[in-house]
Amino acid sequence: MAQNHSFDIVSEVDLQEADNAVNQALKEIHQRYDLKDSNTTVELNKKDKLININTKDDYSLKASVDILQTKFFRRGISVKALKLNEPEAAAGGRLKQKIDLQSGISKENSKKITTLIKESKLKVSAQIQDEQVRVQGAKIDDLQSIIALIKEADFDFPTQYVNMK
Repeated sequence: MAQNHSFDIVSEVDLQEADNAVNQALKEIHQRYDLKDSNTTVELNKKDKLININTKDDYSLKASVDILQTKFFRRGISVKALKLNEPEAAAGGRLKQKIDLQSGISKENSKKITTLIKESKLKVSAQIQDEQVRVQGAKIDDLQSIIALIKEADFDFPTQYVNMK
C-alpha cells in the first residue's frame, strides 16, 4: 500500500521577529534627521496582532511605514503580512495608522488555494482545516510541484509550508 505524504499550507507571523522589526524601525525613525522632531511612536500589540503608528504628518507617516516594511523584509517576514488601514486624524493635528498583521488563511483564500491545486491536475488532495490547508499525495514530487505552483501564484497573503511528512 502506498504511503501518503502531506504538508500544511499556513500563513503565520513570528511575533517575536515582528517585535524586533518594530523596535529596529523605531530606533531608525528616532535617529533619522528628517524624522527626529516628528515624535513618532510605533507600537506592536501582540495580543491583537496590530501595529499602531502615531506621527505628526503625512510625510512622517509614509516614511515610518516604509522603514517598518524594510525592517520586516530584512527579518524574513513577508511584507504581505502587513495590512495597512486608512490613516486617521489624531489629537493635536497628528496622524495615526493601524496595521493589521495577517495571520491564518481565511476561508475565501483557502478556497482559492484548493481551486488552484485541483486545476493543476496533479494527483493530490487538498483539505481546508481551520486556518490552514493540508495537501496529501502519494508522491513527494507532486507535493513539491504544488509548493512551486502556490509560490508562483503570488497571493496577497504570505504562505509557509510546514509539517512535511
